[in-house]
Amino acid sequence: MSELVQRAQWGKLDGMNWAGLTRLSTEEAEGEPLETDADRPGAVRFLTGKDIKSTAEQEKDTRAFVEARGGRYVHTYTEPDTSAWKRKRIRLPDGRAVYRVVRPVFAGALEDLKAGRTPDGEPLDGLIVYDIDRLTRDTRHLEDAIEVVEHYHRPIIDITGTLDLLTDNGRAMARVIVAMANKQSADTARRVRRKHKAMQQQGIPAGGGRPFGWQEDRRTINADEAKLLREAARRLIDGSPWYTVIADWNRAGILTANGKKWNVQVLKKIMTNPRICGYRSRTVYESDPETKTESAHTVIVHDDEGNPVLGQHQPVLSVEQWRAMCAIIEASPKRGRGHNARTFLLTGTLRCGKEGCGAKLRAGKAGPSQKKPEGFYFYSCHNSASGQGCGGIRIPGAEADELVRKLLIAKHQEEAARRQAVTATATWPDEEKLGRVREDIEDLKQARRVFNNVSGSHCSSGIEGHRSVNGIGSHPV
Repeated sequence: MSELVQRAQWGKLDGMNWAGLTRLSTEEAEGEPLETDADRPGAVRFLTGKDIKSTAEQEKDTRAFVEARGGRYVHTYTEPDTSAWKRKRIRLPDGRAVYRVVRPVFAGALEDLKAGRTPDGEPLDGLIVYDIDRLTRDTRHLEDAIEVVEHYHRPIIDITGTLDLLTDNGRAMARVIVAMANKQSADTARRVRRKHKAMQQQGIPAGGGRPFGWQEDRRTINADEAKLLREAARRLIDGSPWYTVIADWNRAGILTANGKKWNVQVLKKIMTNPRICGYRSRTVYESDPETKTESAHTVIVHDDEGNPVLGQHQPVLSVEQWRAMCAIIEASPKRGRGHNARTFLLTGTLRCGKEGCGAKLRAGKAGPSQKKPEGFYFYSCHNSASGQGCGGIRIPGAEADELVRKLLIAKHQEEAARRQAVTATATWPDEEKLGRVREDIEDLKQARRVFNNVSGSHCSSGIEGHRSVNGIGSHPV
């Protein structure tokens, strides 16, 4: 057992540098910011339980725990809205698609602990959490934490006593606790899914943000927005392009329910959602075994007899209009089904630099009239008529890709060098005295070697004399 782990086990944290890991799950409510009462300008409302920040309280308690035992609290790793149980679909470097709990802050904290440095360059000896539930509910992540303790000799502790990764028995118990917590999360998820299914069967609206076309209660129509949707449906059924509707709305300053500008994808999603004609809808996720990608689409909820369930909200369009909109979408060209749909490196990443624009740049190959080499392409801003950009930017694609590659590599090398950098040790004030002591030691060693040589010579002479007296010297027998 290393000294750091042993001291942490004994609770002797003096002289050690600690970082805290605080986490707020997506299933928990962080609270609302303190606001003034809108009905009484200038008046401040009283604090309530909603004003208490869970992550702030975790940091406060872990900091107090470390400092009360003589340790130094140097950094906080915060995971807002992060589940330690829910799995997401990701693609591994070898191309396999798997489901994993994704926690980049947690993974970064463990890497920093291995290196012994915080992101700010502070020395780091250990990691502290409020309890084992804040550390993880996933067995894979627990093994990652155990690896840091066992093989990198960096302690990970909590303040409630539920977490012990410092001993063999403690690690065995931690595995049991995390397995039970994982089951508890799975049980909760199962109950929530069953509740949502019952709500769907009753036509009760799901939670979430306000849908465009309805009021905050998600049931009552917003007259102005519903009128816009009906007019858009009429134009689209008559053959108008999608982007013309988008351009008109953006020019008129009409925003989505989230307060953003419109684009074709958002409008298509609204117009083809069964909710718009009064049906209760739900989102279905499907995996493609060929491309190993996951897609989401909205379908009608059916009751046990297979009949469509009507929602508890007012419809905006008729069922016939909704079906006509779906037919228009089905008739549109579909994207390819290639394994990697990204043809150009910076698609969806670059933004227009024109003042007041900031739209995503799109990639496009140069036409024959531009007399460019084969395969030459540009990144350009969408035409202003589409309502998705200003059309004022166009840059060579290959040069932009190469520049970004170099910048990313340089940034990675800079970060790696910073993490591996070691602060130079300060000069000891008694270094000169130590040098003199070392010189004295060398002098004593030299004197001892001389003494041994002289003593050896005397012993040899005595032996030779003894042999001569007994007739065994150099004279032949």
